[in-house]
Amino acid sequence: MIAEVIVDIASGETDRIYDYLCDETIAEGSRVRAPFGGKTVAGFVMRLKERSEVPKEKLKKVFSFPDGVPALNGECLSLAGKISARYKVPKALSLRLFLPPEMRSGKVRELMKNYAELKVPLEETEFSKTAVKQAAAAKYLAENGKTECSFLNGMFSGAVSALEKKGYVTVTREQALRDPYKSLAETEAPVGRELTEDQRRAVDSVKGDERTVQLIHGVTGSGKTEIYLTLIAESLKQGKTSIFLVPEISLTPQMLSQLRARFGRNAAILHSGLSAGERFDEWWRLRTGEARIAIGARSAVFAPIENIGVIIIDEEHDSSYFSETAPRYSTFDIALLRARHNGCKLVLGSATPAVDTYKRAQDQEFNLIKLHKCINKKPMPEIVIADMRREARRGNNSNFSVALKEELKKCLDSGNQAILFLNRRGYSPTVICKDCGYVLKCESCDVSLTFHRDEDCLKCHYCGGRYKMPAFCPECGSKKLSYAGTGTQRVELELKSLYPSGRVLRMDNDTTSGKEGHYKILKSFGEKKADILVGTQMIAKGHDFPSVTLVGILDADMSLHFSDYRSGERTFQLITQVAGRSGRAEEKGKVVLQTYSPENDVLRFAVRYDYEGFYANEISLRAATAFPPFSKIVRVLVSGEDEKKTLEALKTLYFGLERLYTESPDKFLFFNKMHAPIKRIQNKFRYQVLMRLCDTSVLPAVYEISASARTRDVLVSVEENPSNLS
Repeated sequence: MIAEVIVDIASGETDRIYDYLCDETIAEGSRVRAPFGGKTVAGFVMRLKERSEVPKEKLKKVFSFPDGVPALNGECLSLAGKISARYKVPKALSLRLFLPPEMRSGKVRELMKNYAELKVPLEETEFSKTAVKQAAAAKYLAENGKTECSFLNGMFSGAVSALEKKGYVTVTREQALRDPYKSLAETEAPVGRELTEDQRRAVDSVKGDERTVQLIHGVTGSGKTEIYLTLIAESLKQGKTSIFLVPEISLTPQMLSQLRARFGRNAAILHSGLSAGERFDEWWRLRTGEARIAIGARSAVFAPIENIGVIIIDEEHDSSYFSETAPRYSTFDIALLRARHNGCKLVLGSATPAVDTYKRAQDQEFNLIKLHKCINKKPMPEIVIADMRREARRGNNSNFSVALKEELKKCLDSGNQAILFLNRRGYSPTVICKDCGYVLKCESCDVSLTFHRDEDCLKCHYCGGRYKMPAFCPECGSKKLSYAGTGTQRVELELKSLYPSGRVLRMDNDTTSGKEGHYKILKSFGEKKADILVGTQMIAKGHDFPSVTLVGILDADMSLHFSDYRSGERTFQLITQVAGRSGRAEEKGKVVLQTYSPENDVLRFAVRYDYEGFYANEISLRAATAFPPFSKIVRVLVSGEDEKKTLEALKTLYFGLERLYTESPDKFLFFNKMHAPIKRIQNKFRYQVLMRLCDTSVLPAVYEISASARTRDVLVSVEENPSNLS
């Protein structure tokens, strides 16, 4: 038998099929060890065949990994080929997306443990008076069944081997699954809550509509999650599997607890916050069919399941659904490929859909399902604008307006909880010298350093670099170093000073290290062990805290004035999502929105929760300026540690793309090369070629030219409608 193998080397030079001899135990999708270039490398079997054009005596033999089942199923192999062709990356790179990283490197595999089981009835066992531990161990096994040997020996030292010698127990070696989030509910409850009329209509619309993509546009608190769970339950009844994607890792434990409460061990979680062993075991449970629901962030779209009945993308507008490493895929595009392959529905949900998505629904490419009412039939929280210009004129230079301070006091006095949102971590985002204006910057990146007071150090939020806080300005020697701007740490300290009796929790990247970092903070806040939760965008969506009656948005302008055509859209989405955390139970919620631009149209629409008005205004602006969805922005980013080699690659790339532009100028609205906004990150110089296309037929050629400009030392990557242009 001949195996067609892709070697696991992400290089264009080796990106082709190699023929190898193999035995009959190897199947398509198997991982193999293949002799290659004088060493043994990992590879993937793409296809099996009877004959090869290469003479048999020249073929080498491959040997399979002890995976038990092929690591990749047929759909994964097919999808990897499409990803490789679409994004012009080596096939090995696209195949890697479907495997846990540690599995590829051989650093993790199944965990094997010894288990003891009583093989004779307890009444048929006989023990001497001195064999007290053996008798106790036998009784324990009779009452509890098969038990791990190390656990038994810990309780009854040496009992297992003695019982095995007497023939009373059987010891077997079996795989032990490492279970993330063991503390989450696992009580199976097959029947969910009774659906409201609107929810039932939404479920029926998803099932009855012929279109693949279904967009559920439901206001915050309208019960979208229950619709998702109902669709998953119906998929399971049909013997099918499901994929459920959420934007933030912080949301996965909460959603997993709901899935496990409803579906027991059928739900498996996939995300980068798990340990290597846990991620492997959850992946393995999905691959073997033990678990049939995959839940996780972006990477869970590659879950190794078959016969998919529904794919759900919650908060579909979120920028985290776009990959920032090669291949720079859109999760929606991958999910759509899988939905079409399986003939299933792709369900998108959001209170604030992306403008591009909503236009496709308005054009009837997608089925649009609207949910206008909250489940509890309560009105949306009132949003009060605090004009920070007026606050400054009154001499209030703190981070809290008078209105927010008053509302916080009322909230705490009434025993309720508050959430304060600021999408900037650390104490101060900039340290500046008052005498010479010098700004402390990272040595590896062209960005200012953020001061973290709790660690008394400066940090780069791009490369993770840490620096000691200097006592003097490195430029002029002055002692007048000033902290400019505000981060979540500073807000936390000010709150503790303003409200000494108030208990404050902070949730950002600095406080959520470890797999259960998010879960522990949210659990503590949900149990009312704190009165105020301060956090970045990870607190903005999906969380349901009945006692939260106040939300404060400290700097609504932060994303409003970015030099990005999506800045208004992102601001509207963030405000709406954060505001939706308030008033989710019986008491009415309130939101204080602090801004220096109270007259801005985006904020005007956000205050009224008027998505339709916002969309109409935004889509007319996009049409007038020919920005997406009326065109496509393409950025080709060139980065490398050697600036000369990076510029050479940029030159090669630019000349190739310039020829394309000269040949088809009518397909371009804009074309130019320039420095990236952040010129250097992690010691890599960054340049870019920006294009705005009115005809995407040239896109494959853009990918081809970009791929040919790559070298060993310079990375060239293509992004379509990039979510971050920095």
